[in-house]
Amino acid sequence: MSEFAVSDTANLASTRVTAAAAAAAAAFTAPAALPAPGLDAELLRRAFRLMHTAAAMATLYEEEKATASRYVHATARGHEAVQLAAAFLLTENDYAAPYYRDDALLLGLGLRPYELMLQLLAKADDPFSGGRTYYSHPSLRRAGIPVIPHQSSATGMQAIPATGMAHAIKYLESVGGEQLAASSDAFKAKCAALRANGSLSLCSIGDGAMTEGEVAEALQMAVLHQLPIVYLVQDNDWGISATGREMRAMNAYEFAAGFPGLLRLQVDGADFRSSHHGLVEAFAHVRARRGPVLVHAKCPLLGHHTSGVRREWYRNDLATHQEQDPLPRLHQLLLQSGFNEAELAALATEAQATVRADWKEALAAPNPDPATFADHEFAPPAVTEERGERSPAGADKALMVDAALHAVDDILREFPEALFYGQDVGGELGGVFREAALLAKKYGDSRVFNTPIQEAYIVGSTAGMAAVGARPIVEIQFADYIWPALNQLVEELSKSCYLTMGKFPIPALIRVPIGAYGGGGPYHSGSIESTLLTIRGIKVVYPSNAADMKGLMRAAFLDPNPVIMLEHKGLYWSKVPGTEDAKTLEPAAGYVVPLGKAAVSQAADPEKLRQGDTALVVTYGMGVHWTKTASRNFPGQVEILDLRTLNPLDFDAVTAATRRHGKVLVLTEEPLMNSFAESLAGRIQRHCFQELDAPVFTLGAANLPAIALNVELEKQMLPSAAKVADALEELLGY
Repeated sequence: MSEFAVSDTANLASTRVTAAAAAAAAAFTAPAALPAPGLDAELLRRAFRLMHTAAAMATLYEEEKATASRYVHATARGHEAVQLAAAFLLTENDYAAPYYRDDALLLGLGLRPYELMLQLLAKADDPFSGGRTYYSHPSLRRAGIPVIPHQSSATGMQAIPATGMAHAIKYLESVGGEQLAASSDAFKAKCAALRANGSLSLCSIGDGAMTEGEVAEALQMAVLHQLPIVYLVQDNDWGISATGREMRAMNAYEFAAGFPGLLRLQVDGADFRSSHHGLVEAFAHVRARRGPVLVHAKCPLLGHHTSGVRREWYRNDLATHQEQDPLPRLHQLLLQSGFNEAELAALATEAQATVRADWKEALAAPNPDPATFADHEFAPPAVTEERGERSPAGADKALMVDAALHAVDDILREFPEALFYGQDVGGELGGVFREAALLAKKYGDSRVFNTPIQEAYIVGSTAGMAAVGARPIVEIQFADYIWPALNQLVEELSKSCYLTMGKFPIPALIRVPIGAYGGGGPYHSGSIESTLLTIRGIKVVYPSNAADMKGLMRAAFLDPNPVIMLEHKGLYWSKVPGTEDAKTLEPAAGYVVPLGKAAVSQAADPEKLRQGDTALVVTYGMGVHWTKTASRNFPGQVEILDLRTLNPLDFDAVTAATRRHGKVLVLTEEPLMNSFAESLAGRIQRHCFQELDAPVFTLGAANLPAIALNVELEKQMLPSAAKVADALEELLGY
């Protein structure tokens, strides 16, 4: 009896689960569908040759496992039929998010076995990552092939970026009128191509991964916005060593029933004819813009989960799965379609010979040059120097919140590819801080829109948006709630440029209101910069005044990398005592401040400096204003270096200022222990030890898990001007 039979669920109390298992079994053993349009002899011949190619690669990897398994890999063995069917329907105007078992899909798109082997062996000429990431983790921009951005190994995480791609397709194909007329020729061509070809996004995913919460976020947005995407769910009833009945209460087909507006289809994923027929229907539905589709394909798992988790360790169902091997089933279909055994044998021999020859060639290919290990951490910045008018004649002073609003307004007006979305930023409200006030009315709901409470989608979708050509600006409502987004931020956004050798940097501007300001309480007052600064591959910006806010906002938008803009809520309106200097003359439109350049916010008196009677405070955000207030007790003795950008850090400015003064206080609003401030203090002492006249002082918040709601308790926990003055008095007298 098949392991997919209903009797396998007899120990389950839920009749609904039993029914779901029965539906899965029926899908797996369903008779083949009628031939789909376009299933001609040449297509069948190509499918047969490539299926043999994929199988031969899996066999060779097992024979050569001492070499092939040096780095972990998985193969498509058992999944080839549905993967090839999907590949044959994709075009170069589409976008695809394969997952780690999809080497047959890649062969179907036109990749050589040699190219996949280069990645398997981590060779220099690996076209995806140059030897930096796992087998069947593609990233490619190549004529004739869909755009394939970077995907991580984290299961289920591809659903959000893939849905972001569909979201960008829908938006860009709608751009027209004056907005399009003022754009570049390249942007016009992109929009025209998307409109003309009915472009879509394919998200390939396993059934076990469908239980991830982020998948539900993606489906919610796909249905809500009726996005052009096909979710291809390959269900082999295993998640490493856990079976479907252990992992889920329903299969993906049943789960999808909870999303009205999502077309559901089931195919026999081990049968090429059934798979092709179902996917033709799915692709046609999406290309006609009738909404998203989920295709549930039941497949056997014939290989190992991965080369590191071998099937013989835990599988007792291999014989049953082997009965559903798509290769002999396709063989029989071709015989029924008029092919003869000699022709099929020749195709199989050709495939096997190609695989053996490509393996020999790949083994001889060069390894990466170790000197290139650090290349492509970031794409080169677009803004490298300050430009525009910072203090134009006749300008009024602006609040920081208004400077941010005007910066985004300027961007949306100038760049039709720009979108702005997040919780409550659209509609009437325009953000809980009114930082997006009236932008939705001005630019329309397709460009400035609300999202559900989905931090993961807000951040992760930017990866897909950027791959298609949109330029997203998104907002997390409070820094304290960014944590659900870290999965996407760490695994997808931060690694993309590095692991794709610069092919897929992600230009995403992520706005995050941050900081405490008088009774915000434990979930609206936190500081998170040290956590963010442990994530490589992202930039972190933290302005302290309106002029910098406007200039840095534009530079962050123009930067081709992920940039998080931390915006202190207590500085937005300059209502907190001592923050009046956060208001500045508003720079002109187009003003930019390069990321990674600190600024002297307050200089020391030259005579005091000459006498050696000064100190330096290195800080950012609210720390600038605490220090300005505190320094009134020490006229001319305190220089304030406003970092403005925390990564990249202007360490040259820090060391130069340290050497001028010899006494340094590093000030932060974060809890001090293990913080960015402590790390920076250690770097200063390491590099400037001989120029120091005192230990590097640090000051931050109390080392407690949250900011208390009561304002008096909050004052005890946080730094203040008075606490900074006490530290400066000690430092200056050292």
